[in-house]
Amino acid sequence: MIYADNAATTKTSPLAQKAMLDAMDRFWGNPSSLHTPGQLAKEAMQSARQAVARAIGAQPQEIYFTSGGSEADNQAIVSAAKVGAKKGKKHLVTTAIEHHAVLHTMDGLAKEGFEVTLLPVGESGIVKAEDVAAAIREDTALVSVMYANNEIGTIQPIAEIGALCREKGVPFHTDAVQAVGHLPIDVNAQNIDMLSLSGHKFHGPRGVGALYVRRGAPLLTFIHGGAQESGRRAGTENLPGILGMTAALADAEAHMADNAAHAQKLRDALIEGLSKIPHSVLNGDREQRLPGNVNFCFEGIEGESLLLLLDDKGIAASSGSACTSGSLDPSHVLLAIGRPHEVAHGSLRLTLDRENTMEDVEQIIRAVAEVVSYLREMSPVWKALQRGERQYVIQ
Repeated sequence: MIYADNAATTKTSPLAQKAMLDAMDRFWGNPSSLHTPGQLAKEAMQSARQAVARAIGAQPQEIYFTSGGSEADNQAIVSAAKVGAKKGKKHLVTTAIEHHAVLHTMDGLAKEGFEVTLLPVGESGIVKAEDVAAAIREDTALVSVMYANNEIGTIQPIAEIGALCREKGVPFHTDAVQAVGHLPIDVNAQNIDMLSLSGHKFHGPRGVGALYVRRGAPLLTFIHGGAQESGRRAGTENLPGILGMTAALADAEAHMADNAAHAQKLRDALIEGLSKIPHSVLNGDREQRLPGNVNFCFEGIEGESLLLLLDDKGIAASSGSACTSGSLDPSHVLLAIGRPHEVAHGSLRLTLDRENTMEDVEQIIRAVAEVVSYLREMSPVWKALQRGERQYVIQ
Protein backbone atom coordinates (compact mmCIF):
# COMPACT_ATOMS: atom_id res chain seq x y z
CA MET A 1 0.00 0.00 0.00
CA ILE A 2 1.26 3.46 -0.94
CA TYR A 3 0.27 5.80 1.87
CA ALA A 4 -0.40 9.32 0.59
CA ASP A 5 -2.66 10.70 3.30
CA ASN A 6 -0.14 12.12 5.75
CA ALA A 7 -2.19 15.29 6.27
CA ALA A 8 -4.83 13.12 7.94
CA THR A 9 -2.32 11.32 10.13
CA THR A 10 1.25 10.12 9.96
CA LYS A 11 2.53 6.72 10.97
CA THR A 12 3.83 6.73 14.55
CA SER A 13 7.61 6.58 14.32
CA PRO A 14 9.76 3.92 16.04
CA LEU A 15 11.33 6.72 18.11
CA ALA A 16 7.91 7.83 19.34
CA GLN A 17 6.86 4.27 20.08
CA LYS A 18 10.04 3.64 22.05
CA ALA A 19 9.56 6.82 24.07
CA MET A 20 5.98 5.82 24.89
CA LEU A 21 6.95 2.33 26.01
CA ASP A 22 9.79 3.76 28.05
CA ALA A 23 7.37 6.17 29.73
CA MET A 24 5.01 3.35 30.67
CA ASP A 25 7.90 1.42 32.17
CA ARG A 26 9.87 4.19 33.91
CA PHE A 27 7.46 7.10 34.42
CA TRP A 28 4.26 5.38 35.44
CA GLY A 29 3.63 7.62 38.44
CA ASN A 30 1.08 10.45 38.48
CA PRO A 31 2.94 13.72 37.79
CA SER A 32 0.79 15.45 40.42
CA SER A 33 1.87 13.07 43.21
CA LEU A 34 4.52 14.03 45.77
CA HIS A 35 6.16 10.62 46.04
CA THR A 36 9.25 9.62 44.09
CA PRO A 37 7.47 7.86 41.16
CA GLY A 38 5.24 10.92 40.76
CA GLN A 39 8.15 13.35 40.84
CA LEU A 40 10.09 11.31 38.28
CA ALA A 41 7.05 11.52 35.98
CA LYS A 42 6.78 15.27 36.63
CA GLU A 43 10.44 15.79 35.72
CA ALA A 44 9.98 13.85 32.48
CA MET A 45 6.92 15.93 31.63
CA GLN A 46 8.74 19.19 32.31
CA SER A 47 11.60 18.08 30.04
CA ALA A 48 9.02 17.42 27.33
CA ARG A 49 7.49 20.86 27.89
CA GLN A 50 10.92 22.43 27.45
CA ALA A 51 11.49 20.47 24.23
CA VAL A 52 8.17 21.54 22.70
CA ALA A 53 8.88 25.14 23.69
CA ARG A 54 12.33 25.06 22.05
CA ALA A 55 10.86 23.76 18.81
CA ILE A 56 8.75 26.90 18.34
CA GLY A 57 10.88 29.48 20.15
CA ALA A 58 8.67 29.67 23.25
CA GLN A 59 9.19 29.38 27.01
CA PRO A 60 8.27 26.14 28.84
CA GLN A 61 5.68 27.86 31.01
CA GLU A 62 3.88 28.96 27.84
CA ILE A 63 3.17 25.36 26.75
CA TYR A 64 -0.02 23.56 27.80
CA PHE A 65 -0.53 19.92 26.84
CA THR A 66 -3.90 19.02 25.31
CA SER A 67 -5.61 16.07 23.63
CA GLY A 68 -4.76 17.49 20.19
CA GLY A 69 -5.21 20.38 17.81
CA SER A 70 -8.99 20.65 18.01
CA GLU A 71 -8.98 21.08 21.78
CA ALA A 72 -6.15 23.60 21.54
CA ASP A 73 -8.04 25.60 18.90
CA ASN A 74 -11.20 25.60 21.01
CA GLN A 75 -9.46 26.72 24.18
CA ALA A 76 -7.49 29.49 22.48
CA ILE A 77 -10.46 30.96 20.63
CA VAL A 78 -12.99 30.71 23.45
CA SER A 79 -10.51 32.18 25.93
CA ALA A 80 -9.71 35.20 23.76
CA ALA A 81 -13.39 35.74 22.99
CA LYS A 82 -14.62 35.53 26.59
CA VAL A 83 -11.82 37.70 27.96
CA GLY A 84 -12.37 40.21 25.16
CA ALA A 85 -16.10 40.31 25.85
CA LYS A 86 -15.42 41.49 29.39
CA LYS A 87 -13.77 44.54 27.83
CA GLY A 88 -16.61 45.10 25.37
CA LYS A 89 -14.77 43.40 22.51
CA LYS A 90 -17.00 40.86 20.78
CA HIS A 91 -15.60 40.82 17.24
CA LEU A 92 -13.57 37.89 15.88
CA VAL A 93 -11.62 37.64 12.61
CA THR A 94 -10.72 34.44 10.78
CA THR A 95 -10.61 33.07 7.23
CA ALA A 96 -13.09 31.10 5.15
CA ILE A 97 -10.69 28.14 4.81
CA GLU A 98 -9.96 27.35 8.46
CA HIS A 99 -10.24 23.86 9.90
CA HIS A 100 -13.68 23.15 11.31
CA ALA A 101 -12.19 23.12 14.81
CA VAL A 102 -11.87 26.88 14.31
CA LEU A 103 -14.94 27.56 12.17
CA HIS A 104 -17.36 25.57 14.32
CA THR A 105 -16.01 27.23 17.46
CA MET A 106 -16.55 30.60 15.81
CA ASP A 107 -20.10 29.55 14.86
CA GLY A 108 -20.80 28.65 18.47
CA LEU A 109 -19.57 32.03 19.65
CA ALA A 110 -21.66 33.79 17.01
CA LYS A 111 -24.74 32.19 18.55
CA GLU A 112 -23.67 33.75 21.85
CA GLY A 113 -23.66 37.24 20.34
CA PHE A 114 -20.16 37.55 18.94
CA GLU A 115 -19.65 38.95 15.44
CA VAL A 116 -17.39 36.90 13.18
CA THR A 117 -15.68 38.23 10.05
CA LEU A 118 -14.71 35.50 7.55
CA LEU A 119 -11.98 36.76 5.26
CA PRO A 120 -11.81 35.57 1.63
CA VAL A 121 -8.66 33.98 0.22
CA GLY A 122 -9.12 34.12 -3.56
CA GLU A 123 -8.16 31.36 -5.97
CA SER A 124 -4.63 31.12 -4.57
CA GLY A 125 -5.95 30.06 -1.18
CA ILE A 126 -3.85 32.73 0.57
CA VAL A 127 -5.34 35.50 2.68
CA LYS A 128 -3.99 39.01 2.15
CA ALA A 129 -2.47 40.66 5.18
CA GLU A 130 -4.05 43.95 4.15
CA ASP A 131 -7.48 42.28 4.30
CA VAL A 132 -6.73 41.21 7.86
CA ALA A 133 -5.66 44.75 8.72
CA ALA A 134 -8.84 46.20 7.21
CA ALA A 135 -11.00 43.76 9.17
CA ILE A 136 -9.56 44.64 12.59
CA ARG A 137 -11.72 47.03 14.60
CA GLU A 138 -11.63 48.66 18.00
CA ASP A 139 -13.78 45.82 19.35
CA THR A 140 -11.78 42.96 17.80
CA ALA A 141 -10.96 40.36 20.46
CA LEU A 142 -8.99 37.90 18.30
CA VAL A 143 -7.54 37.20 14.87
CA SER A 144 -7.17 33.49 14.05
CA VAL A 145 -5.47 32.49 10.80
CA MET A 146 -4.18 28.97 10.16
CA TYR A 147 -0.48 28.60 9.42
CA ALA A 148 -0.96 26.15 6.54
CA ASN A 149 -4.19 24.75 5.15
CA ASN A 150 -4.94 21.10 5.83
CA GLU A 151 -6.61 20.53 2.44
CA ILE A 152 -4.83 22.60 -0.19
CA GLY A 153 -1.58 23.14 1.71
CA THR A 154 -1.31 26.90 1.20
CA ILE A 155 0.99 28.69 3.65
CA GLN A 156 -0.30 31.99 5.00
CA PRO A 157 1.75 35.19 5.60
CA ILE A 158 1.85 34.53 9.33
CA ALA A 159 4.72 36.85 10.25
CA GLU A 160 3.11 39.75 8.41
CA ILE A 161 -0.28 39.11 10.03
CA GLY A 162 1.33 38.69 13.44
CA ALA A 163 3.16 42.00 13.11
CA LEU A 164 0.03 43.97 12.25
CA CYS A 165 -1.94 42.30 15.06
CA ARG A 166 0.81 43.21 17.52
CA GLU A 167 0.78 46.79 16.21
CA LYS A 168 -2.98 47.01 16.74
CA GLY A 169 -2.91 45.26 20.11
CA VAL A 170 -5.10 42.32 19.03
CA PRO A 171 -4.30 38.74 20.15
CA PHE A 172 -3.24 36.51 17.24
CA HIS A 173 -3.85 32.76 17.17
CA THR A 174 -2.70 30.33 14.49
CA ASP A 175 -3.75 26.74 13.96
CA ALA A 176 -0.32 25.34 13.10
CA VAL A 177 -1.30 21.67 13.19
CA GLN A 178 -0.13 21.08 9.61
CA ALA A 179 2.99 23.24 9.96
CA VAL A 180 4.74 22.23 13.19
CA GLY A 181 7.47 19.71 12.47
CA HIS A 182 7.40 20.57 8.76
CA LEU A 183 8.11 24.31 8.62
CA PRO A 184 10.42 26.48 10.78
CA ILE A 185 8.40 28.43 13.36
CA ASP A 186 9.45 31.14 15.81
CA VAL A 187 6.51 32.49 17.80
CA ASN A 188 8.46 35.55 18.93
CA ALA A 189 9.84 36.55 15.54
CA GLN A 190 6.42 35.96 13.97
CA ASN A 191 4.47 37.73 16.74
CA ILE A 192 2.24 34.73 17.43
CA ASP A 193 0.32 34.93 20.70
CA MET A 194 -1.32 31.48 20.60
CA LEU A 195 -0.50 28.40 18.55
CA SER A 196 -2.10 24.95 18.28
CA LEU A 197 -0.24 21.76 17.38
CA SER A 198 -0.97 18.03 17.29
CA GLY A 199 1.44 15.11 17.67
CA HIS A 200 0.07 12.76 15.04
CA LYS A 201 0.84 15.17 12.20
CA PHE A 202 4.61 14.68 12.56
CA HIS A 203 4.84 10.96 13.38
CA GLY A 204 3.83 11.24 17.01
CA PRO A 205 0.85 9.45 18.59
CA ARG A 206 -2.79 10.44 18.22
CA GLY A 207 -4.70 11.99 21.09
CA VAL A 208 -2.01 14.41 22.29
CA GLY A 209 -1.12 17.95 21.32
CA ALA A 210 -0.22 21.30 22.80
CA LEU A 211 -1.32 24.90 23.00
CA TYR A 212 1.24 27.68 23.14
CA VAL A 213 0.01 30.83 24.88
CA ARG A 214 2.29 33.83 25.18
CA ARG A 215 2.68 35.00 28.76
CA GLY A 216 0.00 37.63 29.36
CA ALA A 217 -2.26 36.45 26.53
CA PRO A 218 -5.82 35.47 27.50
CA LEU A 219 -6.29 31.85 28.60
CA LEU A 220 -9.26 30.50 30.55
CA THR A 221 -9.59 27.09 32.17
CA PHE A 222 -11.21 24.85 29.59
CA ILE A 223 -11.56 21.53 31.41
CA HIS A 224 -12.38 21.79 35.10
CA GLY A 225 -11.54 19.36 37.87
CA GLY A 226 -7.90 19.47 38.91
CA ALA A 227 -4.93 21.82 38.99
CA GLN A 228 -2.97 20.23 36.14
CA GLU A 229 -1.37 22.38 33.43
CA SER A 230 -1.11 25.38 35.77
CA GLY A 231 -4.79 25.09 36.52
CA ARG A 232 -5.77 25.63 32.89
CA ARG A 233 -6.55 22.03 31.84
CA ALA A 234 -7.72 19.52 34.43
CA GLY A 235 -7.04 15.79 34.08
CA THR A 236 -4.04 13.56 34.63
CA GLU A 237 -1.62 14.21 31.81
CA ASN A 238 -1.09 11.58 29.12
CA LEU A 239 2.62 11.26 29.80
CA PRO A 240 3.35 8.38 27.39
CA GLY A 241 1.64 10.35 24.62
CA ILE A 242 3.45 13.56 25.58
CA LEU A 243 6.84 11.88 25.54
CA GLY A 244 6.05 10.10 22.28
CA MET A 245 5.03 13.40 20.70
CA THR A 246 8.16 15.10 22.00
CA ALA A 247 10.43 12.40 20.58
CA ALA A 248 8.72 12.66 17.20
CA LEU A 249 8.95 16.46 17.21
CA ALA A 250 12.66 16.42 18.05
CA ASP A 251 13.26 14.01 15.16
CA ALA A 252 11.17 16.13 12.78
CA GLU A 253 13.02 19.30 13.79
CA ALA A 254 16.43 17.66 13.37
CA HIS A 255 15.66 16.47 9.84
CA MET A 256 13.26 19.22 8.74
CA ALA A 257 15.33 20.61 5.87
CA ASP A 258 16.08 17.21 4.35
CA ASN A 259 12.50 15.98 4.80
CA ALA A 260 11.09 19.13 3.23
CA ALA A 261 13.43 18.97 0.24
CA HIS A 262 12.55 15.31 -0.32
CA ALA A 263 8.79 15.88 -0.05
CA GLN A 264 8.92 18.97 -2.25
CA LYS A 265 10.74 17.07 -5.01
CA LEU A 266 8.04 14.39 -4.93
CA ARG A 267 5.29 17.00 -4.74
CA ASP A 268 6.51 18.87 -7.81
CA ALA A 269 6.83 15.66 -9.84
CA LEU A 270 3.33 14.61 -8.82
CA ILE A 271 1.85 17.98 -9.73
CA GLU A 272 3.56 17.87 -13.12
CA GLY A 273 2.26 14.36 -13.81
CA LEU A 274 -1.34 14.96 -12.71
CA SER A 275 -1.47 18.26 -14.62
CA LYS A 276 -1.24 16.25 -17.85
CA ILE A 277 -4.67 14.72 -17.21
CA PRO A 278 -7.14 16.71 -19.35
CA HIS A 279 -9.48 19.08 -17.55
CA SER A 280 -7.70 18.89 -14.22
CA VAL A 281 -6.60 21.77 -12.00
CA LEU A 282 -4.27 22.18 -9.03
CA ASN A 283 -5.96 23.68 -5.99
CA GLY A 284 -4.03 26.32 -4.09
CA ASP A 285 -0.91 28.31 -4.84
CA ARG A 286 1.72 26.42 -6.81
CA GLU A 287 4.71 27.55 -4.77
CA GLN A 288 3.47 28.82 -1.41
CA ARG A 289 2.32 25.42 -0.17
CA LEU A 290 3.40 22.66 2.18
CA PRO A 291 6.27 20.53 0.83
CA GLY A 292 4.22 17.33 0.47
CA ASN A 293 0.75 18.65 -0.37
CA VAL A 294 -0.95 18.03 -3.73
CA ASN A 295 -4.65 18.76 -4.23
CA PHE A 296 -6.40 18.42 -7.61
CA CYS A 297 -9.89 18.63 -9.03
CA PHE A 298 -10.83 16.46 -12.02
CA GLU A 299 -13.92 17.50 -13.93
CA GLY A 300 -16.65 14.97 -14.64
CA ILE A 301 -16.03 12.55 -11.73
CA GLU A 302 -16.95 12.03 -8.08
CA GLY A 303 -14.15 12.09 -5.54
CA GLU A 304 -15.55 9.25 -3.45
CA SER A 305 -15.43 6.81 -6.37
CA LEU A 306 -11.93 7.99 -7.17
CA LEU A 307 -10.75 7.26 -3.61
CA LEU A 308 -12.32 3.81 -3.50
CA LEU A 309 -10.81 2.75 -6.81
CA LEU A 310 -7.39 4.13 -5.85
CA ASP A 311 -7.58 2.17 -2.61
CA ASP A 312 -8.30 -0.94 -4.66
CA LYS A 313 -5.08 -0.19 -6.55
CA GLY A 314 -3.14 0.06 -3.30
CA ILE A 315 -3.07 3.84 -2.90
CA ALA A 316 -4.40 5.53 0.25
CA ALA A 317 -5.51 9.11 -0.42
CA SER A 318 -8.33 11.47 0.56
CA SER A 319 -10.58 14.13 -0.87
CA GLY A 320 -9.98 16.63 1.93
CA SER A 321 -10.03 16.88 5.68
CA ALA A 322 -10.40 13.55 7.49
CA CYS A 323 -12.54 15.39 10.05
CA THR A 324 -15.29 15.85 7.44
CA SER A 325 -14.89 12.59 5.52
CA GLY A 326 -18.45 11.55 6.36
CA SER A 327 -19.97 14.65 4.80
CA LEU A 328 -21.54 14.61 1.34
CA ASP A 329 -21.06 18.36 0.97
CA PRO A 330 -18.14 19.62 -1.14
CA SER A 331 -15.13 21.02 0.67
CA HIS A 332 -15.70 24.50 2.11
CA VAL A 333 -12.05 25.22 1.26
CA LEU A 334 -12.53 24.45 -2.43
CA LEU A 335 -15.73 26.48 -2.55
CA ALA A 336 -13.88 29.38 -0.89
CA ILE A 337 -11.23 29.43 -3.64
CA GLY A 338 -13.96 29.56 -6.28
CA ARG A 339 -14.41 25.95 -7.37
CA PRO A 340 -18.04 25.26 -8.38
CA HIS A 341 -19.87 22.51 -6.48
CA GLU A 342 -19.73 20.03 -9.36
CA VAL A 343 -15.95 20.48 -9.70
CA ALA A 344 -15.25 20.52 -5.96
CA HIS A 345 -16.91 17.11 -5.68
CA GLY A 346 -14.17 15.67 -7.91
CA SER A 347 -11.24 16.51 -5.64
CA LEU A 348 -8.25 14.46 -4.61
CA ARG A 349 -5.74 15.25 -1.85
CA LEU A 350 -2.39 13.46 -1.88
CA THR A 351 0.00 14.29 0.97
CA LEU A 352 3.50 12.88 0.77
CA ASP A 353 6.10 12.36 3.44
CA ARG A 354 9.68 11.28 4.08
CA GLU A 355 8.76 7.61 3.63
CA ASN A 356 7.38 8.11 0.10
CA THR A 357 9.54 7.56 -2.98
CA MET A 358 9.65 8.71 -6.58
CA GLU A 359 8.47 5.22 -7.54
CA ASP A 360 5.38 5.88 -5.40
CA VAL A 361 4.77 9.11 -7.30
CA GLU A 362 5.07 7.42 -10.68
CA GLN A 363 2.64 4.72 -9.61
CA ILE A 364 0.19 7.28 -8.26
CA ILE A 365 0.26 9.24 -11.51
CA ARG A 366 -0.48 6.11 -13.56
CA ALA A 367 -3.22 4.96 -11.22
CA VAL A 368 -4.98 8.33 -11.03
CA ALA A 369 -4.91 8.73 -14.82
CA GLU A 370 -6.39 5.24 -15.27
CA VAL A 371 -9.10 5.72 -12.64
CA VAL A 372 -10.10 9.18 -13.86
CA SER A 373 -10.40 7.88 -17.43
CA TYR A 374 -12.44 4.87 -16.23
CA LEU A 375 -14.83 7.01 -14.21
CA ARG A 376 -15.29 9.52 -17.01
CA GLU A 377 -16.27 6.76 -19.42
CA MET A 378 -19.19 5.95 -17.12
CA SER A 379 -20.14 9.52 -16.29
CA PRO A 380 -23.19 11.06 -17.99
CA VAL A 381 -21.83 14.48 -17.03
CA TRP A 382 -18.58 13.78 -18.86
CA LYS A 383 -20.43 12.50 -21.91
CA ALA A 384 -22.54 15.68 -21.97
CA LEU A 385 -19.37 17.76 -21.77
CA GLN A 386 -17.83 15.86 -24.66
CA ARG A 387 -20.96 16.28 -26.77
CA GLY A 388 -20.88 20.00 -26.17
CA GLU A 389 -24.16 20.00 -24.25
CA ARG A 390 -22.36 21.46 -21.25
CA GLN A 391 -19.40 23.80 -21.00
CA TYR A 392 -16.17 22.67 -19.39
CA VAL A 393 -15.37 24.50 -16.17
CA ILE A 394 -11.74 23.34 -16.13
CA GLN A 395 -10.08 24.04 -19.45
